[in-house]
Amino acid sequence: MPDKASLEQLFVQHGFSDFRWIKAKDIRVSQWVRFRCLFGCSSRGGACPPNVPSIQECREFIAEYEDVVLFRLEKAVVHPEDRKPWSREYSKKLVELERQVFLAGYYKAFLMGFDSCGYCADCPGARQQCRLPKLSRPGADALGVDVFATVRAAGYPIEVLKNYNETMNRYAFLLVE
Repeated sequence: MPDKASLEQLFVQHGFSDFRWIKAKDIRVSQWVRFRCLFGCSSRGGACPPNVPSIQECREFIAEYEDVVLFRLEKAVVHPEDRKPWSREYSKKLVELERQVFLAGYYKAFLMGFDSCGYCADCPGARQQCRLPKLSRPGADALGVDVFATVRAAGYPIEVLKNYNETMNRYAFLLVE
């Protein structure tokens, strides 16, 4: 069982103060999410389907954990093109936090991000050719996580946004054991 108080101090030190602990068994994984990724998203990177494990493998992977930290990131952007730089910046910060949690002795720490990788504008599209494999993490939805259902069950707000000027609530999951 993690020392939650120590980890929470680490989260805050890294600029993440809006989070909740949830149980891994409460993460909802659904096939429809993968289909939405495959057929409703323009990202096709090395951390996106079909370059990620199957839904069954994702369920089995998440079941190997008990505790998960759900991070809420809230952001409003003025221009649509501002979203990607913000996502890259916070993805890097979350990967660094994952590393710090690992170094604190939680060797199974694993981040499921809030967005597709997006580090390289010209992604080769295959995990084996990834130029930044230490930074690249799959988005939770790429692994079949029904972010809307999981987040709502945890008591956090999330809505489908209709315009870029609406405030985003983005969520990342840090599996800790």
